[in-house]
Amino acid sequence: MMIRKPVSTVFNAFIDPTITTKFWFSKSDGKLTQGKTVTWEWEMYNISTKVFIKAIIPNQLISMEWGNPTTTVDYEFTKLGANTTYVIIKNYGFQQKGADLIEAIKDNTGGFTTVLDGLKAYLEHNIVLNLIADKYPAKGN
Repeated sequence: MMIRKPVSTVFNAFIDPTITTKFWFSKSDGKLTQGKTVTWEWEMYNISTKVFIKAIIPNQLISMEWGNPTTTVDYEFTKLGANTTYVIIKNYGFQQKGADLIEAIKDNTGGFTTVLDGLKAYLEHNIVLNLIADKYPAKGN
């Protein structure tokens, strides 16, 4: 996804939970730091996950492990211009096989697409779309 903001702004949106909570999870116990484990929460769904930060290359890469079974997620940032950044999210290391693997890939691809859509709206237009919170509304709402 191309984001019309400087690479440092886009990169920091994933590092700093005060920004990330505007388009993804609802709560975090800290900024992303290499070698650190943080907990992300989606309070509206009463779920959380531990995220281990494997590597950070400022304005280029965030690599982490999360989930059960654990997979690796790489966020790659490419500066396209002074005010334009291209973000790629790669998720790999799945343990599932066959139909279960296909379902896991579909779920992760859809989830990360939603994250990037929310990021774009927030950084480019200062709009909080509530995409994650509204993805699975409670029945009857």
